[in-house]
Amino acid sequence: MIISASRRTDIPAFYAEWFMHRVRAGYCTVPNPYNRKQVSRVSLDPEDVDVIVFWTRHPAPLFVHLEELDQRGLRYCFHYTVLDNPRVLDRRAPASGTSVAAFRRLADTIGPDRLIWRYDPIIFSNKTPVDLHLQTYEKIASALKGYTSRSVISILDIYRSIAPRLEALKEEGLKVVEHTEVPSDDFDVLMTGLVEIATANDMEITSCAEPLDLERYGVRPGKCIDDAYIHDVFDIEVTDEKDPYQREACGCVVSKDIGMYGTCPFGCQYCYATRSFRRARQNYRAHDPLSPCLVSR
Repeated sequence: MIISASRRTDIPAFYAEWFMHRVRAGYCTVPNPYNRKQVSRVSLDPEDVDVIVFWTRHPAPLFVHLEELDQRGLRYCFHYTVLDNPRVLDRRAPASGTSVAAFRRLADTIGPDRLIWRYDPIIFSNKTPVDLHLQTYEKIASALKGYTSRSVISILDIYRSIAPRLEALKEEGLKVVEHTEVPSDDFDVLMTGLVEIATANDMEITSCAEPLDLERYGVRPGKCIDDAYIHDVFDIEVTDEKDPYQREACGCVVSKDIGMYGTCPFGCQYCYATRSFRRARQNYRAHDPLSPCLVSR
């Protein structure tokens, strides 16, 4: 079994203590996102867990626990998002310099093959034009050269749940646009440039759940939870079955996510996993690190 920790919230940043209590207990409980009365018990016993995939923007709270995870025989890797958006988009996320420093420290600790850099999502707006993305991507990529070998990108999907938030940003001077509103020549320049930068910094670049055809630029459709990657890094065989609960364009193999929606207080304006920032902060403040469930009611 592959544990996803988590697409739904940032467990390393905000729930590291809860996670370690659950590891020591050997299990956690996870409500069905669409039926909270239906609760699953998920084993975290090393004999049952093939690998843990952490998703984070700030793994530092988990650093002190990595040795214990190793001693318990748990395998793990990180999808680490490092961006440098205007603060109006990422109000509480770490600054890029802080993220780069933590990324390098983590790579020095566990090895660069167990870290994947996410420049994701790419947001087109009047304050984040193509040339700024290229400058930002090159700055981060050069700082992470030698600390990872894979970069993941995707284009922002404007879901109905986040559209009102993005629309409200116009009052703060930022107008987000669909990728279809970006001139095709500019889009070509961006994709070609990203591939060139990644290559120059010894990184493979792949896409995440991206319905657009980016292969013509050299961006391979990726699997964020990737059976081939797990085999290469950990020398184990895991399922190659596509996860039926993810989007059609998602290539990820089956995993069990132990997070909960509406629990991340970072407040990223484009986040599909958080409908209400106020409720997310309340959930975080109210969570019990000793509870079997991330946020109990």
